[in-house]
Amino acid sequence: MGRLIYSAIMSIDGYVADRDGKFDWSVPDEEVHRFINERQRHIRHHLLGRRLYDVMSVWDTWDTSSEPPFIDDFAHLWRRAEKVVFSRTLQDPSTRNTKIEREYRADDVRKLKASVATDISIGGPELAAQAFRDGLIDECQLVMVPAIVGGGKKGLPADFGTRLELVQERTFGNGAIFLKYRVLS
Repeated sequence: MGRLIYSAIMSIDGYVADRDGKFDWSVPDEEVHRFINERQRHIRHHLLGRRLYDVMSVWDTWDTSSEPPFIDDFAHLWRRAEKVVFSRTLQDPSTRNTKIEREYRADDVRKLKASVATDISIGGPELAAQAFRDGLIDECQLVMVPAIVGGGKKGLPADFGTRLELVQERTFGNGAIFLKYRVLS
């Protein structure tokens, strides 16, 4: 059975994008990127909200052959994964191995978790909030970057609470911190 993991890079005050929708302050450096790549090796399925999919889709067509190896590595990990995008407006996917679902259904996510042996990543705070409310998220993997943006798109649901158990932490040379939490029932 696969675990559903919410992954996000966010500011220390809890935002994945600032008031202007920008997230350039969160771009990982090489050390953080390599760490994220290692975590992505165990992911075979991504569940994505529309906005995150639009951001991530560049990895499917970007010619990374002349980029640093850690960038090329992430592109290969992204391209091989199965992706499900939840969108009412997206007509056709722009990336390979991608399926569009018009509605999020908790039962469909439960079935996916039960049918796979590898971990599943869920990304996009609005989509993740639905899965949190449905009790589907098993783990949170958060990279907190040393920035305070003061407002914007929250990385965690504002109208939901649960207890978490810290199971791993790591600091990086750029001041970022990785926090891995198990969601307690």
